[in-house]
Amino acid sequence: MTQSRVTEEIAQDMTQSGVQIDPLDSPHPIPWNWVLATHAELSASKSSGIRYYRSPSLLSPDGQYAAYSRIQMEGQPELYQSRVTSVVFVENLQTGDLRTITASSPLVNHSLLQDQDADMPGTITILIPISWSKSSDRLLARQFEGLFNTTEISDFAVVWDRRQNLVTTLAPQRVEYDMAVLLGWSQTHSDRILFRAGELGYERWPVWSVDLKGETSLALEDEPRVYGQVMNQVWAGPQARW
Repeated sequence: MTQSRVTEEIAQDMTQSGVQIDPLDSPHPIPWNWVLATHAELSASKSSGIRYYRSPSLLSPDGQYAAYSRIQMEGQPELYQSRVTSVVFVENLQTGDLRTITASSPLVNHSLLQDQDADMPGTITILIPISWSKSSDRLLARQFEGLFNTTEISDFAVVWDRRQNLVTTLAPQRVEYDMAVLLGWSQTHSDRILFRAGELGYERWPVWSVDLKGETSLALEDEPRVYGQVMNQVWAGPQARW
């Protein structure tokens, strides 16, 4: 049995046994079971290695573009020595043109790492597409960042403007919170993004609305919206090696 098949079966067992599938209980979960299963495989064999995961594709509402994420885990037997990075690919399905979307990690500028290096072992940066804009001209991706074996985790929003080929990384600004969870586009203001953000120990976290310049305000009577269709068949399955 191949290592990838072993990892897949461990991930399936974790899902069936009720293991939490997302560290932030996000409505747009990252493949956390795959991360844990990959580490379990390496830990059991006391080995290290690089593993890859490819997400399903997100088809734009106009049917012209598909986006998916490639996640790389540099795994070690000790989880805190492992590292996870990722990149998003966007294909024009009519021309075959392929674009790469990466976000400069805000980890260093955030309280997660303070004065330390974002490339240090133990860091997690997972970027996955969650929604297109209704007009298909922008892609919204969830960037989950954190440190293994800690509660230092949070979401950022990464927006790719197709017409300008511009990438913007956003999070709630000038508000106090420990963690933020990306929810989607605002229903009432289509150019704004909704986050749920709050402090550990508090049950009710307010929802914040953030525009593309980072301006943040409370989102009252607003709901998140996502657009696009998840398509497993556009690519050759959710998991692959390079």
